Amino acid sequence: MPFSLAAPARFELEVRKSRFLACVQPVPDRQSAQAVVAQLRAAHPDAAHVCWALMAGGQSAAVDDGEPAGTAGRPMLEVLRHHDLEGVLATVVRYFGGVKLGAGGLVRAYTDAVAQALKAAEPVPLQRRVALACQVPYALEGTLRRLLTQAGAVLLEVAHDSLVTLHFEVVDTEAAALRTRIDDAAQGRAGWP
Repeated sequence: MPFSLAAPARFELEVRKSRFLACVQPVPDRQSAQAVVAQLRAAHPDAAHVCWALMAGGQSAAVDDGEPAGTAGRPMLEVLRHHDLEGVLATVVRYFGGVKLGAGGLVRAYTDAVAQALKAAEPVPLQRRVALACQVPYALEGTLRRLLTQAGAVLLEVAHDSLVTLHFEVVDTEAAALRTRIDDAAQGRAGWP
């Protein structure tokens, strides 16, 4: 089962006078990851490199940001892959200390920085969610909302027309049971568009 992270975690590593500021954090997609990287560049204008790796399904990426090819982004991505993470961004801001580390030293430094940040992180099982919509009479809206809350569903949108339509997401393994509970509570008056 893949994991994500509950919250960002950081670690600072110093190798031969170079500082490596690592952070691992949950992100939903590549666009969000690029926004985080842009914020880091703005926050650390004197940094030599802002390298990053993203595990996010078909949007995964590994960026060396000027380091020799394959010495930063790819090793960071492999650490994320080794920990079976999904929807996680690893960033490392490097302040150059004046001593060249060589390709092997760079790979070790970036790998260690991300691995140490992950030790401080709290992994959480990644649960696939499904989007559903249910239509009920106005009198049942409160009951439906209560059932959604009890199931840990996330309410996305509510539309009030001749019926109330609630759009929500729920963990895929809970979807069938929730649907049955809603059908039972609605006594045949729930519709599933």
